[in-house]
Amino acid sequence: MNPIPVLSASEAAAWDSAARTQYRIPSRVLMEAAGRAVAHVIVREFPEVIARGVLIAAGAGNNGGDGWVVARALHAAGVPVSVAALDPKTDDAIDNRALARVDGVREIGRDEPWPAAAVAVDALLGTGASGPARGDVLALAQRLVTYGATLVAVDGPTGLDLSSGEAHGPVRAAVSVTFGGPRRGHLLARDWCGKLVVVDIGLPPADPSWPVLVTDAWAGARLPKLTPTMHKGDRGRVTVVGGSNGMTGAALHAARAALAAGAGLVKLVAGAETIAAARTSLPDVLTVESALGPELEPSAAEALEWADALVVGPGLGRDPDRGPFLKAALALRPVPTVLDADALTLFQGAAERPMVFTPHLGEFRAQFGDQLADATANDRWAAVSKAAHTVKATVLLKGVPTVIADLRGPIHVVASGNPGLATGGSGDLLAGFIGAFLARGSAGPEAAALGAHVLGRAAEHGARQWTARSLRPADVLAALPDIWRAWATARPSGPPLLTELELPETE
Repeated sequence: MNPIPVLSASEAAAWDSAARTQYRIPSRVLMEAAGRAVAHVIVREFPEVIARGVLIAAGAGNNGGDGWVVARALHAAGVPVSVAALDPKTDDAIDNRALARVDGVREIGRDEPWPAAAVAVDALLGTGASGPARGDVLALAQRLVTYGATLVAVDGPTGLDLSSGEAHGPVRAAVSVTFGGPRRGHLLARDWCGKLVVVDIGLPPADPSWPVLVTDAWAGARLPKLTPTMHKGDRGRVTVVGGSNGMTGAALHAARAALAAGAGLVKLVAGAETIAAARTSLPDVLTVESALGPELEPSAAEALEWADALVVGPGLGRDPDRGPFLKAALALRPVPTVLDADALTLFQGAAERPMVFTPHLGEFRAQFGDQLADATANDRWAAVSKAAHTVKATVLLKGVPTVIADLRGPIHVVASGNPGLATGGSGDLLAGFIGAFLARGSAGPEAAALGAHVLGRAAEHGARQWTARSLRPADVLAALPDIWRAWATARPSGPPLLTELELPETE
């Protein structure tokens, strides 16, 4: 399966241009495939359209041409369909309107009332549109909104900038169908797009430098496998460092997560209160009590040398002693390390070992400065890439979406999850997951992407049972077995579907 790219408007245009010029795929062929794929999704998602019909609002450009193809495909299948359209201005759109008219598709005059339909299709503007809709396009879009039918957007809802995610309105879609890969704006404005369905229309392979969407198929293919002859030492040894007195929960969450993600052995280096809590509630975890600075005790150093991967920071605190303690810890054997939470604020300079940094935006600002943090509002992809080159390590910026960059290779984008993760402890779970994958030999970007995606998918599963509002870290961990099984048995949906992103639960 080819990687699914996450595209800006300019990248989408470059892909389309390469298809036509370098690979000699006629634009009419791409438009035909796009429209028929949208028709397939409409009938699949809304089977009642067979009886109750579809209304299509078609713009003047190639997005409108896609709409005319949708109309022809549905009409040929016996679905009642009507089109309210602006006069097309591109050759392909003009030709497809002519074909639809020959086929007998009903076209509605500007002043005619719209017939009742189960679904309305927004085919007014495509990926390249920016700024608010105007004139006749705005009038049609507003009429769609008041029409009352379930809205399906072709490429994206009118008024949404599919590069920046800036939403001008007026259309909110129940389903958006896009081609080849999601646009950045889809992932930044999920509530405007509804369910996102990505379909294949025969585009050539994407540029390998473009960001890659992390899907279940991607994750399942990269999840470290278990073998029948494994023993606990083969499954990776993780040492979690943190949990100063009064900050017990974070380190325990990280340790639990490392075990739940498959680590064979987990050791906890923490303050006395956290060690006491671990011995009571986490008998699977090995423990080493530490003052967490300023010096590194021999027992703590031994626990760090023992590990295949470290998770440093959950509940570590920012006491003056923590800085020299972290410096001493990172001077030991250079095993792959997750730097999370308080360790991010204490770390200085560039990485001298394989590292994964896991900041939220506030921590990103503290580590990389206001200028780079402010740049995430316009282009979080470029900002995270610059941060990775600054620290010479993998950087995972949590958020919507989560973006992971490294010194080389494509950026990875994780769009799974929901607001249930906006609670204390979620980041600690993420750090533990990544640590378990690093301990099994996954490279930093893959370990980070796996960790973020399983966190998001488990949160989605947990929210369906407990609601996003009630979701807690324990619910996420409880959902993991179902996620591992789903990844192990994942099967392609079949053409033309590439992947689907459900609208996140918000209740």
